[in-house]
Amino acid sequence: MVENRVIGTGIIVIVMVLVVGTIGVSALVYQRLSATTPRCEAHPDEADNTPAAFVRAGFDTSPYLIEDSQEVHFPSRDPAVTISAWFIPAKDTDTAAAPTVIIVHGYNDCRQRAAILTPAAMLHNNGFNVLAIDLRGHGESAEGARMAAGTEEYRDVLGAWDWLLTEKGFPPERIGLMGFSLGGATVTIAAAQEPRVAAVWEDSAFADFLDILKLELQDSGIPTFFAPGAAFVGRLISGDDITAIRPVDAVTKFEGRPYYIVHGDADTRIPVSQATRLAETINANGGVVEPWILPGTAHIEAVFDAPDEYERRLIEFFSTSLADRS
Repeated sequence: MVENRVIGTGIIVIVMVLVVGTIGVSALVYQRLSATTPRCEAHPDEADNTPAAFVRAGFDTSPYLIEDSQEVHFPSRDPAVTISAWFIPAKDTDTAAAPTVIIVHGYNDCRQRAAILTPAAMLHNNGFNVLAIDLRGHGESAEGARMAAGTEEYRDVLGAWDWLLTEKGFPPERIGLMGFSLGGATVTIAAAQEPRVAAVWEDSAFADFLDILKLELQDSGIPTFFAPGAAFVGRLISGDDITAIRPVDAVTKFEGRPYYIVHGDADTRIPVSQATRLAETINANGGVVEPWILPGTAHIEAVFDAPDEYERRLIEFFSTSLADRS
């Protein structure tokens, strides 16, 4: 009898150690993968970029410099969160008559990145207004926030969209969204939540963040079974449910609205299979999309690997989807 009690106690202790250890590792995983760096500290070589003067190693930015931009601030749809952004009026075009695109950066990026400013200039030079924003916890917006895989950040995008409607008086059918990586997932979720969003262009986005979390763990030598635990601990620590809204589910609500997918097949951060999964889901739900997959292109590098073709496709897509039909 005593021996059985000892064995039972030992089993309970082992189980408790395993549970506590799992929670501890999951917490560390969540803390590491959700931490954000404000003021573009993760990219010090580009942190001082502005639309009028920005650099990118190995890429000539001189054709893409923008003379006219305005620093603006507005509330997210979470009123306690203030978003910082640049409003860039269309070049040689009446601002009120021009279509507008909101551009959203990726995780631990910011609006200062050349990957944001280059397509912003492409749009600006071709008669589009641009609103380039910093998501919460990034750049100059809401320091201290954690990355929530688009499940919270989409409200920042919709705050930007609201500002364009109320402050600028722009019609919703002439406003599109463009996002890179996390930003691509975020604008996808935002458009699903706001059916009046006219069109979405995503570059290197994920379809399901849990897949990416598992890849990050695998690359770090941590067993992938910690991924659901990290998501669960995230809900306890921050209240964010990073798996609550998946882009692959969001696109089922698009009801045929224009959607464009760009991805490189050499992307090791977010595999190209995420792009094909999104496309297959859209096509199975009444939409029509054929991803532009660039051979040999890494994560969010398409705009630098094929700038002329990128610009052609970008302008054609938004010119058609945001055309004035009044």
